[in-house]
Amino acid sequence: MNIIDAIAASGFRTVDLVIVLAYLCLLIFLGLFLGRTKKGEQKSANDYFLAGNTLTWWAVGASLIAANISAEQFIGMSGTSYADGIATAAYELMAAVTLVVIGKFLLPIMLKRKIFTIPQFLRERYNDGVGLAFSILWLFLYVFVNLTSVAWLGALAIEQILGLQGVSLAIGSFTISMRMVIILCLFIIAGIYSIYGGLASVAWTDVLQVTFLVGGGLVTAIFALKAVGGGEGVLAGLSNIFTDLTSGEHLNDSHLHLVIQESHGASAFANVPGIAAVVGGVWLTNLGYWGFNQYIIQKGLAAKSVEEAQKGLVFAGFLKILIPFIVVLPGVCAYYISLHPEIMANLQGSINVSDDAYPWLVRNFTPVGVKGLTFAALAAAIISSLASMFNSTSTLFTMDIYKKYINKDADDKKLVKVGRLVSLCALVIAAIAVKPLLGNLDQAFQYIQEYSGFIYPGIITVFGLGLLWKRASGKAAVWTAIATIPLGVLFKIFLGDVPFQFRAGYIFMILLALFVLLSLIDNKQSRPCELPSEADRKSMLKWASILGGTGIFFIVAAAVVVIWGACLPDSVSPETNVIAYLNDIGFQAFFFFGVLVGCSSIWLYSNSKDAVEDQKALPVDLSLFHTNRGYTWGSIAICVIVAILYVILW
Repeated sequence: MNIIDAIAASGFRTVDLVIVLAYLCLLIFLGLFLGRTKKGEQKSANDYFLAGNTLTWWAVGASLIAANISAEQFIGMSGTSYADGIATAAYELMAAVTLVVIGKFLLPIMLKRKIFTIPQFLRERYNDGVGLAFSILWLFLYVFVNLTSVAWLGALAIEQILGLQGVSLAIGSFTISMRMVIILCLFIIAGIYSIYGGLASVAWTDVLQVTFLVGGGLVTAIFALKAVGGGEGVLAGLSNIFTDLTSGEHLNDSHLHLVIQESHGASAFANVPGIAAVVGGVWLTNLGYWGFNQYIIQKGLAAKSVEEAQKGLVFAGFLKILIPFIVVLPGVCAYYISLHPEIMANLQGSINVSDDAYPWLVRNFTPVGVKGLTFAALAAAIISSLASMFNSTSTLFTMDIYKKYINKDADDKKLVKVGRLVSLCALVIAAIAVKPLLGNLDQAFQYIQEYSGFIYPGIITVFGLGLLWKRASGKAAVWTAIATIPLGVLFKIFLGDVPFQFRAGYIFMILLALFVLLSLIDNKQSRPCELPSEADRKSMLKWASILGGTGIFFIVAAAVVVIWGACLPDSVSPETNVIAYLNDIGFQAFFFFGVLVGCSSIWLYSNSKDAVEDQKALPVDLSLFHTNRGYTWGSIAICVIVAILYVILW
C-alpha cells in the first residue's frame, strides 16, 4: 500500500489535512515573526536565551504546560493508563502541588540571582566542577532521553493515526521507514523557529500551542467517552466505565483507582506504586523536573518579575489538573473497549503495545474535521516540547561550557550563533540515536520516568540544599554529583524488581546523608557569619520543630507498619486487615517522605543557630518567601482540588 492509499484508508480526509497544514504554517510564521529583531538591532544573549525577561504570567504558565505536555503524555501516559489505569495521573496531580512549592520557595531565589541556567547557579554557589558536571548530565538527558522519546512517541502516534505502520519511502536505491521520515519532519519544524528566534519564539508560540493541545485533547476524550457510552453521551460513558471496572469480575481491577494495591496488580504497582505516587519518589521526579530542569524552569526565569513568575506557576498548576482528563481518560476508555470484542471487531487497526492506545482512539472515534483538530493538538504538543528542548540544550552548552571554558570573550553575536549551531547538532544526534534507544519499548513513559530518576535524587540534594542551607559545601556537592549515577546503576542491577520510585527514594536518603555529613565536616571552606534577626531566628526554629517532628512521625509510622506487616501470617488479607492493606499500598514510601520533610528542619535549625557558613553561601532572606494573597488562595485551591480527586478516586 502506498502512502496516499494508507492515509485514505485511515479515515483522514482532505479537510483534516488542510487543518493540519494550516496550523503548521501558522506556527512557523508566528515563530519566525515573534523571534525577529528590529532592523539594525543585534539579538543579545538575554534576548535569545531568556526572551529579554519579557514574559507575562499567562505566557509563563502556557509555555510551561506546552513545553511539558508532549507525546510523552498524549502517547506515553495514555499508554500507561491503558495498561495500569488512572493511577498514572498522580504525576500530573502532584505536579500541580509541586508548582506551588517551587513558586514559593525556589523560583524567587533563582530570579534574584538573575541566572541564565541552572548549572550557572551551581558554579556561583559551589564551584566550576559541580556546574560542569551537571551541565553534562543535563545535556545527555535532553539529547538521549527527552528529545529522542518525544520524537519517537510522536512519530509512533502520527504513524498509527495515518495508518502508515510498516510503510516505507523509497528514494532511488535508499529506503527509509515512514516513522523516521516523521521524526525528521518534527525535528525540522521545531528547529526552524526555535533555532532562529530563541526563547521568545518558543514561549510566545506556546500560547497558541497550549490552546490547541488542551482543546484538541478534550475533544478526543469526549469522543472516546461517547464511544463507550453506547451513543448515550459522555456521562453514560463514564457510568459504564465506572460500573464495569469496579464490579463483578473486575472488582479488583486497578484501572479506576488513583492508589494501586500491589495484590490487585503487581505490574501496575511496579510502575505506579500505591501511596508512593503521592508521598514517595514522585516528589523527586516532580521537584527535579519542574524546579531544576532547564527547559522547564527557563520559562520562569524569563518572566518580567517574581510576581509574574509566581502567577504563571499557579496558572500552570490549574492547567496540570486538566491533563489527566485529556490524556489519562482516553487510555482507560481504550482499555474498556478492548474488553468488548463486539466493539473491537468493527474498528480499524489494533493495540499491539500500550502506547498504541491514544492514536488508535483518534483513528477510530474522531470524525472528519475533528480528526484534523486532534492531530494538530498532538503536533502542537510534540513540536512545542522539542522546540523548548532545542533552546535549552543550546543555552546550557553555550552559556555553561562554550562561554565559560572555550571562548570567555565571546560577544552576544557569537553566543547566539553558537547557540543556533548547538541546537542543530542536538537535532542531528537525537535523530541518529532515537531508533536504537527506543525501538523495542512497550511503555516509553515509564522509560522516561525511570531513567530521568537516575539523576533526580542527586539534583534535588545538591540544588535544594545549595539554595536553602548556608552550610552546604562545594566538596559535598562534587561527591554527591559523582555518586548519583553509579548509585542509580547499582540499585537498578541489584534491586531491579523494586519499583523505581522506591529505588529513587532510597538513593535520595543515601545522598542526603552523604551531603550533610561532608558539609558539616568541611571546615576549610567555611567563614564566620552574622546570625539572622531575632524574629527570623524564632520563625526558623518554630518551623524546624514542626517539620522535624512531622518527619519523625512519618518515619516511625512507616517503620511500625512495615515491621508489623512482616510479622503477619500469609493468610491475612489486605481486604480485612488494616496493616496488611497499608503494606499493600506501599506505606513504606513514608520513610522517604519523612526524610524529605524532616531534612528541612536541618537547614532551618542550622541557618538560625550556626555562626559559620560556606564561603559561597546565599544570604538568609526570609522575605523572599513572602507571597501575596492571590498566590496564597490560588495555591490553596489547587491543593483542595487535588485532595478531592484523591478522596473520590482513591
